[in-house]
Amino acid sequence: MTGFAPAKPPVFGETPGTLAARLSALGAPAFRAGQILDWIYKRRACSPDAMSNLPGALREWLGEAFDFAPNEPLLQKQSSDVTRKILQRLRDGSLVETVVINAPQEGVGVEHSRQTVCVSTQVGCAYGCRFCASGLAGWKRNLSAGEIVAQLMVAARVAGGVFDNVVVMGMGEPLANYDNLLAALRIVNAPWALGLGARRITVSTSGVVPKILALAEEPLGVRLAVSLHGATNEVRDRIMPVNRRFPLEKLLPACATFASRHGRMLTLEFILIAEINDSLEQARALADIARKLHAHVNLIPCNAVEGLPWQRPSLTRQQHFLRALKARSVSATLRREKGADIDAACGQLRLRTEKLLPNQQHA
Repeated sequence: MTGFAPAKPPVFGETPGTLAARLSALGAPAFRAGQILDWIYKRRACSPDAMSNLPGALREWLGEAFDFAPNEPLLQKQSSDVTRKILQRLRDGSLVETVVINAPQEGVGVEHSRQTVCVSTQVGCAYGCRFCASGLAGWKRNLSAGEIVAQLMVAARVAGGVFDNVVVMGMGEPLANYDNLLAALRIVNAPWALGLGARRITVSTSGVVPKILALAEEPLGVRLAVSLHGATNEVRDRIMPVNRRFPLEKLLPACATFASRHGRMLTLEFILIAEINDSLEQARALADIARKLHAHVNLIPCNAVEGLPWQRPSLTRQQHFLRALKARSVSATLRREKGADIDAACGQLRLRTEKLLPNQQHA
């Protein structure tokens, strides 16, 4: 299935322009669009019934024309480190995952943590990275812009109202759903909606070169994270099928172009897999790439995933890899594991839940 046509479009995909056009066709004044969007994003109204300054007939029309709850929070799991995973069910029964990550700030309590929301852009994934659970059941469909934004609205309600950063690193390859992704991010960034600065939005990609170059030309200057996971084509070919189409000789120049257009440091994501890419030779090759791109390296110890053979390196081996990067003057961090007790890696909770819900309707 390549798409899904809901009975009513999600209201979260609307903009002042599209909403004003719909209102104009009704004979309603265009200024009502601003009032409606204010209710949705600033006052967090969950239905038209709460929009007390709108005429009753307009509230009735809104309820008939738009879906105000396209994503239902089906299941929530919270880890001991205050990472929260929300499994959301879409109108066609598809399941997607959204993760809320809290980063406590020094000297303040958990309630004042910096909060990052990780959203999905597809149901499943077609890119088949060998270490990832998202694609184990295949690709089903793209999410609409409204469904992507709705994930954030659900996360805001479930996890306490506000968030500081959005990372598009959940299920799916974001740049394979480029148009809907950009439409959603413009809403996330817009002052009339969520008003999140572009510097607080990060898009992750496995390396879809043409779309990296397209994103480089977008005026919305979001950050870019590249899922590298192999510092040579030989290693990357083993775990990332996308590398056969876009090998490092194509990917790295595209990354350099993006960085030069926006003047922001790239992030190179590197999942450490025991006996696959955790050697000092890989660390040295990765350091060469990071220095040329002036990129930060985010090392991520591999999560064990049911059905996949990969294991994480020992802590000692992780530290040796990190030290090898820093010895070559590379900005690098070793991510502290978050959410392991709630299957926080992309796609894990969805797969487990689908096995428990044999009658679940899926796209």
